[in-house]
Amino acid sequence: MVFQCQRDSWARQFTTQVVSCCPAELQTEVSGKKATLQGFHVILEDTILFPEGGGQPDDRGFISDIPVLRVTRQGPDALHFVQKPLEPGSEVQLTVDWDRRFDHMQHETQLFIPGQHLITAIADQMFGFKTTSWELGRQRSTIELDTPTMTAEQVVALEQSVNKKIQERIPVVVTEFSAGDPEAETVRSRGLPDDHTGPIRTINIEGIDANMCCGTHVSNLSDLQVIKLLGTEKGKKNKTNLIFLAGNRVLKTLERCHGTEKALTSLLKCGAEEHVEAVKRLQNSMKLLHKNNLSLLRDLAVMTAQSFKSNQPFPPHRKDGDSEFMNIIANEIGTEETLMFLSTGDEKAAGLFLLAGPSAMVETMGPRVAELLEGKGAGKRDRYQGKATRMSKRAEVQALLREFTSHQSTEE
Repeated sequence: MVFQCQRDSWARQFTTQVVSCCPAELQTEVSGKKATLQGFHVILEDTILFPEGGGQPDDRGFISDIPVLRVTRQGPDALHFVQKPLEPGSEVQLTVDWDRRFDHMQHETQLFIPGQHLITAIADQMFGFKTTSWELGRQRSTIELDTPTMTAEQVVALEQSVNKKIQERIPVVVTEFSAGDPEAETVRSRGLPDDHTGPIRTINIEGIDANMCCGTHVSNLSDLQVIKLLGTEKGKKNKTNLIFLAGNRVLKTLERCHGTEKALTSLLKCGAEEHVEAVKRLQNSMKLLHKNNLSLLRDLAVMTAQSFKSNQPFPPHRKDGDSEFMNIIANEIGTEETLMFLSTGDEKAAGLFLLAGPSAMVETMGPRVAELLEGKGAGKRDRYQGKATRMSKRAEVQALLREFTSHQSTEE
């Protein structure tokens, strides 16, 4: 069946009738977590909400005031998933989410597996690069080209050629053929789905390419506004991924980039043309500061170890230390006879700990220290170290270790 959304991709509202409404479930994500929604599959006499297919995502919209959360195709029917039941035979008003639809129309017109619409057709004509797959992403889209490499010069030439076709306002014509029509056999296609019924639909970009396609399309290449090729990435199995934006996505990306540029200008106190050099200077400064900080921490670790040898039962907790800092202290003090507990990080929450000393003592007390600090660790010979989530229990650990060492001394 050819739906109203395919006959008229520009229709934003449409009146139709409910054919059936059956209980259904929808597997989806809510706040980044998988969820199962309970609802209904509604079949309508016709629809302007495109069901997912041919590489194009489905539409969103409303049936009267009820949100449509998913549209899929089952044989000749489009299944609209909603969470409120609708009465069969009742008249309803459909409304499409136009921003989402027009974004899909702009991108879908450019290519269709196996790659015969605008970008892929021109890439094939200019360089002989065949398209093996494509993906319409949320922010950018990707064409997989059957070539191991694509030069920067080829990308520039392809972008110029594609945008020239847009400027020429070339029409995009939809034609329907009846099943078995010999003329349909001359149009390139991956083949029809096994459950296809009704007319065969083709999309023709005049003078460029024709292909079978079920998706929604613009009526003229000028509706695409502009195409920006962002470059290439290495693909799978000796292929190349071509990254691109089209139409409103170019404008939105430009707006986002301009906002980032303004923020960087304010933070870096220089013009946009100096941003890269300014960031490089900051990176070099950070590397130098990090190097100096490590040197100071090593010196501090040695001093802390010396203080421990003279009069401190436990080295003091340091918020700004790390594993290397604690191990330097343990090395300076020596672990042959002394059992020591060191810690760094947040004084009340998460941090790192190290238990060092005679191997037998460390093996016995390491897991108990980790458990008391509500953390995890691992030991090897005279060291047991790990991460803790309750560093506020350091005093309890110290008390436990004092009791243990005192008991060991008594036994000896």
